[in-house]
Amino acid sequence: MSGNPEMLKRVEAWAGAAVVDARPLGGGCIANAQQLRLASGRSFLLKSGVAHPEMLLTEANGLRELARAKALRVPEVHLQEAEFLLLEFIEPGKPGSDFFERFGRAFAELHRFQAAEFGFYEDNFIGATPQQNRPTPHTATNWPAFYYEHRLRFQYRLAERNGRLSDALRRDFRPLEANIEQILAGSEEPPCLLHGDLWSGNFLVDEGGNACLIDPAVYYGHREADLAMTRLFGGFGEAFYRAYHEAYPLPAGYEYREDLYKLYHVLNHLNLFGRGYLAQAEALLRRYR
Repeated sequence: MSGNPEMLKRVEAWAGAAVVDARPLGGGCIANAQQLRLASGRSFLLKSGVAHPEMLLTEANGLRELARAKALRVPEVHLQEAEFLLLEFIEPGKPGSDFFERFGRAFAELHRFQAAEFGFYEDNFIGATPQQNRPTPHTATNWPAFYYEHRLRFQYRLAERNGRLSDALRRDFRPLEANIEQILAGSEEPPCLLHGDLWSGNFLVDEGGNACLIDPAVYYGHREADLAMTRLFGGFGEAFYRAYHEAYPLPAGYEYREDLYKLYHVLNHLNLFGRGYLAQAEALLRRYR
């Protein structure tokens, strides 16, 4: 049986039962994940080994926030400590023929959960990159300003410090501050709850064939930003988007704005993984010259 003995002892003390099996789970590059099986028969997911201990706290808080919307299943947070996070283990299932249709409707319901201000009560992480959520008085109720200041410019400055910018990226990024309100005009909506990092690796199919959200980068923002991320790495299939639009139609012009929302995640990949993402970032920016 693998696993940190001290962590396992603390889980056992909390659960009142011995850990009889601890097996590694693949798929993550940010944290170590293990399935724990207890003598009581219960199973849990143990996450540990992150670069910044606060990543586990913010993940737990993000999952709790998503659960408040009662729209999609998320793993229950059982125990959160500085070194590890103990979550409900989701038994894997198989998606039915209407899986993405039901997922799209439920995702629309998640986006109906609203707040008074953009951002979140704490900063968190997008992958391993810090994500700046705490708004200023100016950005709290101004979505273009929030998205520019706390998303695009934050990543741009990080890329600048990392030495990953090109002359073309610098040239096309400079006008964004003056133009972003015009680019996003017509999409004004109240702040809604976003998963923040939803792609095919950040949802599971549970034992009932339903979607379950994992690994969030939660904040309150514009729902078009969440939907744009789902399309970045191939998309979820047209049934997902058709069901979403039927349940909660998007403002006109969302196709034009989509690349600006993809840009945040591509800049993040540029910062995380290197200049292999530079050409994609440049191409996205060219649309808004």
